[in-house]
Amino acid sequence: MLIDSFDRKIEYLRVSVTKQCNFRCQYCMPDTPENFSDTSSLIPLDKMLEFIKVAIDEGIKKIRITGGEPLLRKDLANFIASIRSYSPEIELALTTNGFFLKQYAQALKDAGLNRLNISLDSLQASKVALISKRDVLPQILEGIDEAQKVGFPIKVNMVPLKGINDDEILPMLEYAMQRKITLRFIEFMENDHARSHLKGLNEAEILHIISQKYRIIEVPKQTLGPSKSYQLENGTKFGIIAPHNDDFCKSCNRIRLTSEGTICPCLYYQEAVDAKEGILEGDSQKMRESIRLSVKNKPEKNQWDLEQNEHSARAFYYTGG
Repeated sequence: MLIDSFDRKIEYLRVSVTKQCNFRCQYCMPDTPENFSDTSSLIPLDKMLEFIKVAIDEGIKKIRITGGEPLLRKDLANFIASIRSYSPEIELALTTNGFFLKQYAQALKDAGLNRLNISLDSLQASKVALISKRDVLPQILEGIDEAQKVGFPIKVNMVPLKGINDDEILPMLEYAMQRKITLRFIEFMENDHARSHLKGLNEAEILHIISQKYRIIEVPKQTLGPSKSYQLENGTKFGIIAPHNDDFCKSCNRIRLTSEGTICPCLYYQEAVDAKEGILEGDSQKMRESIRLSVKNKPEKNQWDLEQNEHSARAFYYTGG
């Protein structure tokens, strides 16, 4: 069992399998060169699997595969199947931009993946192209259709941005309502790699827009995690991830492994633990020590202070968001 210095039980591991992405979203990696490749620095998936086995043995109960775009990583379905084979009870999820889902949804389901989170910031092709620098809305929607067809529970993540897609908060909620998908609004997370002019909507602003049409009921938290749950009178549920709020860190139960073998105890905390050597050597004791050290080093709160212009210098595509 992994317990940090603030008595939080750490049971959730996010694993970034690549920094590479086929999109160039304004809030993540807009200026990354088109020919960017991280293949030379990637931890081989078989080595990463051994780290995950150690993490599970230490008490990790949920694993989320992230990127970059994780479906750019070859043999990902086999990797997921190997995790499932080692731990039949582990909760396995994946976050994706949805572009490749039509092709891979069935293989991911067959491999034992439990659920999907899909990033979708607009239902208008022009806005998706503006945000992601790619004309990809049809492929994303087809991917969602295919994922539902094979039986995945789906959450759609939307980042509302002022003057860009803030007029789509209700259309996105109603799209999710019609498709029986859970929508989560994610406050824009300021970072050094995003477009400097971007401004996001906060939790109160999002709720105000929705309340103009629907009565909102806050749902008590039943699980650990960053999302606050809300429900409309018709039973439709949605969530808001609000990292600016003071209580955001209180129930944090996660650590992150990057594709290069670094363990990040917090998304907005620069200190990290280099576990690469132990992972590449297959040294289970070194890996165990790295995991325990990262949990010990986990801060009480993130270092986000917008008044002091403190935000993340580490790229989200590096840590896996």
